[in-house]
Amino acid sequence: MDLGIAGKWALVCGASKGLGFGCAQALVREGVNVVINARNAEALQLAASKLIAAGADAASARGHNAPKPVVLTVAADITTPEGRAAVFAVPGGPGRDFDIVVTNAGGPPTGDFRDWDRDAWIKAVDANMLTPIELIKATVDGMAARGFGRVINITSSAVKAPIDILGLSNGARSGLTGFVAGAARSKVAGQGVTMNNLLPGKFDTDRLATTLGAAATKTGKSLDDIRRAQQTQIPAGRFGTPEEFGAICAFLCSVHAGYITGQNLLADGGAYPGAF
Repeated sequence: MDLGIAGKWALVCGASKGLGFGCAQALVREGVNVVINARNAEALQLAASKLIAAGADAASARGHNAPKPVVLTVAADITTPEGRAAVFAVPGGPGRDFDIVVTNAGGPPTGDFRDWDRDAWIKAVDANMLTPIELIKATVDGMAARGFGRVINITSSAVKAPIDILGLSNGARSGLTGFVAGAARSKVAGQGVTMNNLLPGKFDTDRLATTLGAAATKTGKSLDDIRRAQQTQIPAGRFGTPEEFGAICAFLCSVHAGYITGQNLLADGGAYPGAF
């Protein structure tokens, strides 16, 4: 299926690895030009080299005259005004005229809510709620003026089924969810702009590996035993992959998904047991 987005510009945050990289990779394979952002410059450059290769392969498959997508990097803290300014000012980029924005931030630390002070809450809200809102505010009117725009916020399955030790994430990401529910249904919905949230369950990423390692250390069980035990709790019988998560993201960014907006799409292998 041709997603109809070749030649458009996307900003993908947290794209040096994991789910952010999966989204950037899927978009590049569709011929989308990308600006990828993360804090670690070395990891970001490695990701860019992989994306450039993937884009070249996809362009060759589409035909000799198919242009290779542009891949630009901005190593900066996107949660700061300076970081966002750097993204919008990257040489060769579209400025603020992105057609697609994929927001993504690492989850806040786990723990007991009794131990979190105001600074911990502010940091969580800043990264997982206010930064996506700032990126939307900076780009959405341009999208509406051009008649096309896609905003995808990578949040968490914990928004749908909160987890006690993820209180910082539960709260901050739920705040973003409420904001998007209203913003997605504003007048931009009639101007070709959609906003949706993608809620990942357990995907095979570095963050999951860290969580599993901590569980193994705490329980004294082997890492393999912990992995198997958690996989058996998922009806699909496995963890998800960044590649399949990226494919979902790319479809939501496509011309075929223009009638989907203000939604929270759960990708968790069936782990959430509810009907709604």
